[in-house]
Amino acid sequence: MSVVRLTRSFIFALAAVGAVLTSCDPEGAPAIPPFPLTPSHLAQIPVPADNPLTPAKVELGRQLFYDTRLSGDGTVACASCHNPEHAFSDAPNQVSRGVNGARGQRNSPSLVNVAYRTSLFWDGRAATMEDQAMAALLGSVEMDADTMKVAALILSAAYKNSWMSAFGDTSVSMKRVTQAIASFERTIVSANSRYDKYVLGERSALSEQEREGMNLFFSNKTMCGACHGGQDFTNDQFQNVGLFSHYFDRGRYNVTKDSKDEGLFKTPTLRNVALTPPYMASGDSEKGPMNTLEQVVGHYNEGGLPFPNRDTRVRKLNLTDREKASLVAFMKALTDSSVLRNPRWVKP
Repeated sequence: MSVVRLTRSFIFALAAVGAVLTSCDPEGAPAIPPFPLTPSHLAQIPVPADNPLTPAKVELGRQLFYDTRLSGDGTVACASCHNPEHAFSDAPNQVSRGVNGARGQRNSPSLVNVAYRTSLFWDGRAATMEDQAMAALLGSVEMDADTMKVAALILSAAYKNSWMSAFGDTSVSMKRVTQAIASFERTIVSANSRYDKYVLGERSALSEQEREGMNLFFSNKTMCGACHGGQDFTNDQFQNVGLFSHYFDRGRYNVTKDSKDEGLFKTPTLRNVALTPPYMASGDSEKGPMNTLEQVVGHYNEGGLPFPNRDTRVRKLNLTDREKASLVAFMKALTDSSVLRNPRWVKP
């Protein structure tokens, strides 16, 4: 897929436009840039060439993201399973529910920094954010949208002006709906955790225990960083970590039909992980729930259950209680609370 990248000059130009448009705020509040500036220690946000970011399209996407009227029964919005109060995840639900209370097989991952992901869903079946949004909108156990009703809603007074601002005409399609939603989601960028501050030179941002956990996390002893590395603590690959001895949900295999992918699931980001329990695709393992980071660390320390496709890096670690506590403390330091209150991402 060809992409263009938001250059720093382009982002600042957009911010300047936003400043002009908001400078007449009667309350005298400072202008809010239309898009978050990409932090210096993160890569530039990838943007598809056929769906450029514009302030109008992002704002339209925000409206659509929170609108339950897009769903077949009028009860489910994108935000129903991607709650901003839980870092845009479905916490604390073990699995997500759609229209008419339909129960899915998995929980909804966080959308924080989703613009950087190379595939979407736990099994990676969507190649783009637009594809993911379309699958969620049309999925019978998700939003089960009636496309004719969606079109009527877009052409109503509730959306007509904002749609015209975003696309310049009244031609409505589900593709454009997903482009707007994906545009909004691309702006959800998190990089202000205490760990980020430490990386940027504020050495006091992490406690001694958290630094110990960080060193252990990236060490050959645990190899946590082998899968949870990079700027978003994910390799965007698929692994089996020995949660079950038999997988009724076959994971990546359902997409590829390759036996080597049996029981493999996408490695999630660990940014804001303390805000997104329960953990793993189904929120549990054969031995019980995964409601806490302590339980997750305990699972890896024990080495997981035997399974033919289990990743070879998952093995007994023999960690001390102190080491386990340090790992948990470090992961909690990946929390960026500004995600919960950014005015650009809340319900309009």
